[in-house]
Amino acid sequence: MKIGITGTGSYIPSVVTENDHFLKHNFLSSDGSSFDHDNTVIIEKFKSITGITERRYAEQEHNTSDLGFFAAEKAIEDAKIDSEELDYIIFAHNFGDVTHGKIQGDTLPSLATRVKHLLGIKNPRCVAYDVLFGCPGWIEGVIQAQAFIKSGMAKKCLVIGAETLSRVVDDHDRDSMIYSDGAGATIIEADTGSGEILGHISATYANEEAYYLFFDKTYHQNGCNDTRYIKMHGRKIYEFAVTHVPQAIADCLDKSGVAIDEVKKIFIHQANEKMDEAIVKRFYRIYRKEMPEDIMPMIIHEMGNSSVATVPTLFDMVKKGELQKHGLKRGDVVIFASVGAGMNINAIVYRY
Repeated sequence: MKIGITGTGSYIPSVVTENDHFLKHNFLSSDGSSFDHDNTVIIEKFKSITGITERRYAEQEHNTSDLGFFAAEKAIEDAKIDSEELDYIIFAHNFGDVTHGKIQGDTLPSLATRVKHLLGIKNPRCVAYDVLFGCPGWIEGVIQAQAFIKSGMAKKCLVIGAETLSRVVDDHDRDSMIYSDGAGATIIEADTGSGEILGHISATYANEEAYYLFFDKTYHQNGCNDTRYIKMHGRKIYEFAVTHVPQAIADCLDKSGVAIDEVKKIFIHQANEKMDEAIVKRFYRIYRKEMPEDIMPMIIHEMGNSSVATVPTLFDMVKKGELQKHGLKRGDVVIFASVGAGMNINAIVYRY
């Protein structure tokens, strides 16, 4: 049974926030002290490491579930299916709906249920649920959809990755410049005319690594202690990612039976340009190969890190010819890979 992606869609918010937006921010270290350098130096160093020059934020009237709905509509249209045929809606996110100007995440009902409602699906046997798996959530949702279809429990699944990270950041934390908003969606079904999932792998490291990403108070000592924001141990995450992700991708590729030279593109979570490059270079080093030119499409420069949305958005853009130097043709082998809170890692080898 060939199980593949028959439709894709993404939603890129219209609010463009450039790096200059942060020039007047009062960035502080974790102990509340000021930095020796001014923001011009901080931002330039940030850009050189992450590659980010601007990012997208959701419009004030839209929430995470809205972004997911917009992307889902496009994926359904692209797959040319009736939404009533969907057996599962799997929505990967991390913080639920965080309404602009509020501090509390809302996950009741689930975001998948909200998307089902917005799509107007009447079929009660279309099961809707959410996945909390950090940034690798969309890939994990695709793996789950494949399992449902392979077992005979489903024929068509909608998998969404969406987030509004701009609403859970501490303005006094330099890392706030990384995060952005967006959504990507895919239809997964058994269809011999579409692509095929050739192999997958997932892992959770939850001993020392469990709290590399976490929720905590603002770095501003006079700030509200009841409000929590997304925080991370950036250096530890970098070291973890470049140590474990390359081997995980290699294990997935070996499991699929595909040779390294057949891989045409690697769609890796857009977390940090230097980190992503290091991961892919180390992956090729396992096979005593040099990283090929243009193997790794990147949108982080203009889009920032939208967590679960980065990989499906990137794939949708390349699939539809929206990135220069990057394209796909039938039969191409690609890899989806991600790492994030948990700490979770996963990958899929896919024949387009």
